[in-house]
Amino acid sequence: MAFVYLALAIVAEVVATSALKATDGFTRPGPSLVVVAGYVIAFYMLSLVLRTIPVGIAYAIWAGLGIVLVALVGVLAYGQRPDPPAVLGIGLIVTGVVVIQLFSRVSAH
Repeated sequence: MAFVYLALAIVAEVVATSALKATDGFTRPGPSLVVVAGYVIAFYMLSLVLRTIPVGIAYAIWAGLGIVLVALVGVLAYGQRPDPPAVLGIGLIVTGVVVIQLFSRVSAH
């Protein structure tokens, strides 16, 4: 179940972060509510994950996949195209998460 909770935490965080731009400095109530609710759900789900998965591993996966997904939302929803160094950096983050999952003894498999 920990990885289901982690997936829900990631999705909620991506939704919340992606909605930040639409809040216009928290002056628009609808998007602002989405941001607050998304982060509440994300952190609650992350707290459940930490019962099983070590905090460093859970956070690395959460942050790494969140970065990739938010960058993808930026491309699709806002037309924000990452340049080659940004793509390389995101690729290195993904590589780091994969290395942790495949080779770390600390990771919860």
